[in-house]
Amino acid sequence: MKLPLHDQFIKQAIEFVSQDQRCIGLLAGGSMMYGEMDEYSDLDLIIVYNYAFRNEIMEQRFRIAEGLGNLLSAFTGEHVGEPRLLICLYGPSPLHVDLKFVHLVELESRVENPLILWERGTSITKILNKTSPSFPSLQPQWIEDRFWVWVHYCATKLGRGELFELIDTITFMRNTVLGPLVLIRNGHSPRGVRKLEKYALKELEELQDTVPIHNFQSCYHALKNTIKMYQRLREGSEIVPRNEAEQVSIEFLDSIYSENSNDNSFN
Repeated sequence: MKLPLHDQFIKQAIEFVSQDQRCIGLLAGGSMMYGEMDEYSDLDLIIVYNYAFRNEIMEQRFRIAEGLGNLLSAFTGEHVGEPRLLICLYGPSPLHVDLKFVHLVELESRVENPLILWERGTSITKILNKTSPSFPSLQPQWIEDRFWVWVHYCATKLGRGELFELIDTITFMRNTVLGPLVLIRNGHSPRGVRKLEKYALKELEELQDTVPIHNFQSCYHALKNTIKMYQRLREGSEIVPRNEAEQVSIEFLDSIYSENSNDNSFN
């Protein structure tokens, strides 16, 4: 359910973009596309432009974003591998807007079919009708090849007492491995840990056990639970298991726990 704040911003955006002759359309993805918006939803908007103006548009992204509303702050999305993206905060009523700039041909490669909020002519409709979205598939072997190295890394941090870094790495493993595998098993796209509370009710308790506090015992058990959950989730996957890496990393982790579990400085 869109709120007046969403509707007003979309109206302003359509008005601004439609007056720019370099622009071909304005699209919406994310929760708006799926009809799942609520009071906490951001807007995922896509500005489609004429390729002839690519350099100009990319240089003027911030100026264009300022034209859509009262822009409080914005930055580009290189940290998520998407330099075409501007992540924006508008006000005074706070509204998060992810604003992606793409030219027409780039629409052929997409992860979802966005809603067309406005288009100049029918070129966008034709592109969406003749091509299909494709979400990057999860690669089980990619995970297996890395997982036990990550476990060993976590064990070294446990041994040193560098628990903040260990907690961050366990979080990374949940976001990169457990969450996507659980989402796939429940029939959803592997988007990290997004909406696991909604889509993975059967696995919630198991996932909760992978969340540690800043405590030696808690971090060890959270990592062991992460390992146990991964071992269960990888069952049936067509992979070459890294059995020796698995054995060595787990034995190393357990040895660190045995050596230090009675040391009060680690608890």
